[in-house]
Amino acid sequence: MSVAASGRGRVQVLPDTVADQIAAGEVVERPASVVKELVENALDAGAQAIRVELEDGGKTLIRVSDDGSGLEREDARLALQRHATSKIRTATDLIGVATFGFRGEALPAIASVSRFELETCGDGDAESEGTRLRVTGGKLDDVQGAVRQRGTTVTVRGLFYNTPARRKFLRAGATETRAAVEALTVLALTRPDVAFSLTSDGRALLDCPAATRLIDRVHALWSAELADTLLAVSHRAGPLEVTGLVQRPAQARPAGRKGYVFVRGRPIRDPFILRAAEAGYRSTIAPGDRPSLLLFLDLPGDAVDVNVHPAKLEARFRDKFFVEKVVEEAVRAALAPLESAAPLGIGNREPGVWDGSAGIGPGAIPFEFFPRESQASGSRLPAPVLQLFDTYIVFQAVQAVSIVDQHSAHERVLYEDVMRQLSGDGAPAQRLLLPLTLDFAPAELDAIDAHRELLARIGYEIEPFSGRSIVVHTAPNPHPRFEAARCLQELVADLAGGRFGGWQNRLERFAATYACRAAIKAGQALDVEEMRQLIVRLLSATLPAHDVHGRPSMVQLPKEELERRFGRA
Repeated sequence: MSVAASGRGRVQVLPDTVADQIAAGEVVERPASVVKELVENALDAGAQAIRVELEDGGKTLIRVSDDGSGLEREDARLALQRHATSKIRTATDLIGVATFGFRGEALPAIASVSRFELETCGDGDAESEGTRLRVTGGKLDDVQGAVRQRGTTVTVRGLFYNTPARRKFLRAGATETRAAVEALTVLALTRPDVAFSLTSDGRALLDCPAATRLIDRVHALWSAELADTLLAVSHRAGPLEVTGLVQRPAQARPAGRKGYVFVRGRPIRDPFILRAAEAGYRSTIAPGDRPSLLLFLDLPGDAVDVNVHPAKLEARFRDKFFVEKVVEEAVRAALAPLESAAPLGIGNREPGVWDGSAGIGPGAIPFEFFPRESQASGSRLPAPVLQLFDTYIVFQAVQAVSIVDQHSAHERVLYEDVMRQLSGDGAPAQRLLLPLTLDFAPAELDAIDAHRELLARIGYEIEPFSGRSIVVHTAPNPHPRFEAARCLQELVADLAGGRFGGWQNRLERFAATYACRAAIKAGQALDVEEMRQLIVRLLSATLPAHDVHGRPSMVQLPKEELERRFGRA
């Protein structure tokens, strides 16, 4: 069937104005899209300070001003033509491109659906002599000289004034403002060294001075309350380096988390990377809790394609599984040191930095961690320990007072022990002189049958007896105060009731349940040797600062905070 016969018009080339408006649909969805494109251009121009002004959420006015390199007059004219760009020359330049705006669509697309003004002064212009261009609906109205300092200001009025169907889909001013603030927030995270500000209807919503550290930018964007919960990430595997900030497990919550991923400095949306990062929290947070994450991935340009989305919000990795694995390892490594324990009283301290004890890692107790008197004795055990309220163990480290929750600490130790036992030869068990006979409900007997092999690996040898009874011949012995019957009853009740049902991994769920029930309890008085041995075992754990429920097993009172409180700082 011919085109004419089908009732449609003949094939024709669209006018430039229509093509520009169609292209605008890919780049400009709402005022926040305009803010994103213009701020990215400013960053590519080397700006050190960027100001954004909005009226009515950007529907009435969007103005972005910067102090970047600016454009000379002829370049300013060319920048308003489709496919004009200073960033690429050949198709191969698209591989590993290190700039934000290279597609050459943003300015003409925005200008085609607004009343647009570009005021700019380039490095090659005469002193104080710049250029002002006015465009209405994609049509160049005027080109004039302008007096201004080096940089560029773009003013966008009446967005979508000439495409009423699209303007109708814009949300309320407050909603559009929030979207614009979020767009600027994401870009501000990529460049802490650049100052950003945003005002809406004359009210300042963002004011971020230039900073040397990412944590200072987080503090300016959100609050000290959030910044103080974050830990530094710094991990490299092969060609991939992962840096950024992740939240302490104890502060993770089911809602309200902030999750950002940046690849080669470019913000992207990738739920799989965030999921891999959350996997790094395994056995440190309660099921359902979601930590805040700011992750920066740096890898060679030919290992990632950032051109798979019109707005470059997605990326395709050459080896996706390798990237996810390294991200998980990076988060796990950030949670491992004792520095990840919550400090008491210190605000806006750089995450991961701990003078005098940096570098404390899992699996070994560093000799320099303890005071000199302990070192002089040749012992690597903690110096004198003290139990408070029959629940907390206190001891002195080199640069801090460490306070340990004895139940949480023992829970962490037992969890890691049990995970090794479940994947190895099992745990040593002691044969009971008088076997235990215990009664269970039908659902609990089903749980015992389902976990019989795992129960045997931790030391419980069980056989059916009669009716609802079972006989226990051997039991584990994790500490002198261990009550074998009570632990088994509580463990089986938890397994039957699904109390730890949020754990996806069956072995981890079982190990966490047993560790919780078998660990030393709060309120139990311990002798000095028991406390010292518990601390030694905790400091040798993989994740010593966190228990399996998302609570801290240890907090630190830094020496610097004590000195500040007593006026010695």
